[in-house]
Amino acid sequence: MSVLIDTNLLVYRFDPVDQIKQAGVTELLMRRLETGERTFVPHQAILEFVAAVTRPRRALDGQPLLSREDALIEAEAMMHQFEVIYPDSLVLQTALRGAAVYGLSWFDAHLWAYAEVNGVREILSEDFQHGRYYGSVRVVNPFLQTAGGVRELPALYG
Repeated sequence: MSVLIDTNLLVYRFDPVDQIKQAGVTELLMRRLETGERTFVPHQAILEFVAAVTRPRRALDGQPLLSREDALIEAEAMMHQFEVIYPDSLVLQTALRGAAVYGLSWFDAHLWAYAEVNGVREILSEDFQHGRYYGSVRVVNPFLQTAGGVRELPALYG
């Protein structure tokens, strides 16, 4: 199944503060790369990634997760690892509808619109309601824990 990756997952790969999330997202993305499962990253997430990882962090004594140079190198690497989706007028129109209909923030509406317009049926993110459908797109929070490990809903489309 193809999925769209939210910015927060990309950032956790480099965030040593939460080592459980760091390890979990690294394993998830590596497994998808190894198996060749279609994994999309919106253009917006790459921009947000660079901004997020270069921002000073209190938990790291004011240091960023990555230097600007390393962040740009990682952003370029993502463009080779994942399929990047770029916005167009239909994505923007759909994002406006998502903000109005679902009450999503502009950035979340935009993320959803990338998936909705491009036929990607699942978004991996912790910023939406887990398991909820927005149009034809289902959101899965890969960090929800149960006693047996990560709880993931079964795919709607196989």
